[in-house]
Amino acid sequence: MTRILVLYYSRHGATAELARHVARGVESVDGAEARLRTVPAVSSTADVARKATPDSGAPYVSFDDLAEADGMLLGSPTRFGNMAAPLKYFLDGTGSQWLAGTLSGKPAGVFTSTQTQHGGQESTLLSMMLPLLHHGMLIVGVPFTEPALAATTSGGTPYGASHVAGSTPAGSTPVLTEHERLIAQSLGRRVAQLAHKLTQDS
Repeated sequence: MTRILVLYYSRHGATAELARHVARGVESVDGAEARLRTVPAVSSTADVARKATPDSGAPYVSFDDLAEADGMLLGSPTRFGNMAAPLKYFLDGTGSQWLAGTLSGKPAGVFTSTQTQHGGQESTLLSMMLPLLHHGMLIVGVPFTEPALAATTSGGTPYGASHVAGSTPAGSTPVLTEHERLIAQSLGRRVAQLAHKLTQDS
């Protein structure tokens, strides 16, 4: 079984919904399994204890999840054109995995959600790629041979999947456009296909 870690942070649910479609793309590949994981929120107060598991949604990620993954998809909402602090905090703590080469040679993709069309989607996707490149991962994007990328008027970029949330009322379920769903699934499928090929060849 090819194991793909879908690791994300989501505050209002839009990035989590995108992660579910990325996971569907992963699991559309024969022999591939998506493992959904999240990271805890960070606090401005030092040494605040957090629950061992979140109240709902995906479990918190562990370093074992990184070691066991054959590939990874990383997702975050946009924060001023950058990834959210909780995801950055987790990645900043992966020095031992970097030293051991845990992620080196594994494929990775990125995805994000923003409030507005020009909220910094592409720069956020690029910001998430940087630590993955330092880890030696192989970055997978979305080519224009994906019909939904050429047709979308909402989210979706060559750098990764994305979603424009707009003025979704708080507490409501985020609604992705058909193109956003297709692009997210395409990205998940591409990472899973490459990971599967790499694991079969090794």
